[in-house]
Amino acid sequence: MPAGATATLQHPIAGFSWDVPADLSKKEVQTRLSPSAIKGFFKLAHAWKLRDEDARQLLGGISNGAFYPLKSGKTKKLDQDQLTRVSLIVGIFKALNILYSERLADAWVSLPNTNPIFGGDTPLVYMNKGGVPAMLRVRQLLDSRRGGR
Repeated sequence: MPAGATATLQHPIAGFSWDVPADLSKKEVQTRLSPSAIKGFFKLAHAWKLRDEDARQLLGGISNGAFYPLKSGKTKKLDQDQLTRVSLIVGIFKALNILYSERLADAWVSLPNTNPIFGGDTPLVYMNKGGVPAMLRVRQLLDSRRGGR
C-alpha cells in the first residue's frame, strides 16, 4: 500500500463499516448488537467474579427486575447507554488481558489500586461510582499502558 494511503474494508465486519461508528440510538442497531453484547458482558462478569449488584451497577444501575431477565436470556435488548457501557467494559477486559496474565487480568478490577485516579478504591468501585466517565478513564489508562506511555 502506498505511503499515506488508507485501507478500506471491502466487507464490513458484522455488517458495520469501520469508518463510520454504529448509530447506537437506532433501535434496529440496538436489537442487532444486543445479543452478543449481553453474552460478552456476562462472560466477563463471570471471569471477573462480579456480584450481581456490581454487574447491575456497571450496566447503569439497572433494577433486579431488569437484570435477572437479561441474565437468564429472557431480555434480548440493551439500550444505547448500556451498549456504550458494555463496549467500554469489553475494551477494559481486552486491555487487561493484553497487559497481564489471565489470573491477574481477571482479578485486577477488584484489587486495591494505588493509582491516584482511583482515590484509594478498587477500579470496580471507581467505575461503579463514576459511571461512563470513570469507565472511559479506566479504558484510557489501560490503553495508554498498552501503548507504553
